[in-house]
Amino acid sequence: MTFRFSSFASAILLGTLASLAPAQAQDRSIVVASTTSTQDSGLFGHLLPIFKAKSGIEVKVIAQGTGQALDTARRGDADVVFVHAKSQEEKFIADGFGVKRFDVMYNDFVLIGPKSDPAGIKGTKDIVAGLKAIQAKSAPFVSRGDRSGTHSAELALWKQAGIDIAASKGPWYREIGQGMGPALNTAGAMNGYVLSDRGTWISFRNRGELEIAVEGDRRLFNQYGVMLVNPEKFSSVKKEFGQAFVDWLVSAEGQAAIAAYKIDGQQLFFSNAEKKGS
Repeated sequence: MTFRFSSFASAILLGTLASLAPAQAQDRSIVVASTTSTQDSGLFGHLLPIFKAKSGIEVKVIAQGTGQALDTARRGDADVVFVHAKSQEEKFIADGFGVKRFDVMYNDFVLIGPKSDPAGIKGTKDIVAGLKAIQAKSAPFVSRGDRSGTHSAELALWKQAGIDIAASKGPWYREIGQGMGPALNTAGAMNGYVLSDRGTWISFRNRGELEIAVEGDRRLFNQYGVMLVNPEKFSSVKKEFGQAFVDWLVSAEGQAAIAAYKIDGQQLFFSNAEKKGS
């Protein structure tokens, strides 16, 4: 028996296929859970158009603190994670949520403070001495308090300074539970100190009376890593597109694009991809 489509049925079929085509095109996208610093610094605004022009893949960014970004990925709500807290990233891999971790780039943290410098630490390169002076003088200090990579680094630095910040904090220590931009704005309003990644600081325009108080200590090193979320754990992960983004970031082209991003002639991030991963 032979079946023939009527012209009406054919029109319906062609219309259905036409309506599906845009949906399929729109599906050529991935979700990247990343830190606020990669977004707030303008790095993604620089990188993502380059990647899309090369691959045709659109990257949708969820900008959060590192801890929140990893939680987003643990729920299967992202394809790729791009963050900066190596110990947390390695645990994410060990727990089976990520495939491999790759170093991508680094910059450093800087301690920002008011020009009035109530702790008397401006110009020092010793972050531990700086934090000790802030605590001893109860100078205002703003903590992100959001489980971000910057917050984790801050807590580690207090520990290196021999200060139990949970026990020692008082009214001078303010936890805001927000990103880097709001933390800098709060520090400006309080005439206080705050730890910032250098990239966000360079791109921050509402500086007012704020300036760098402490920089250059090797303990302020800030490494970023990228990971594909494990598609064996979450079938929703777009493995091919996500891996294409990871591969591009650690490729010569991606690394050059990262190094080329500057504001007022200042390079914000320095490429150091470890292509074998961990």
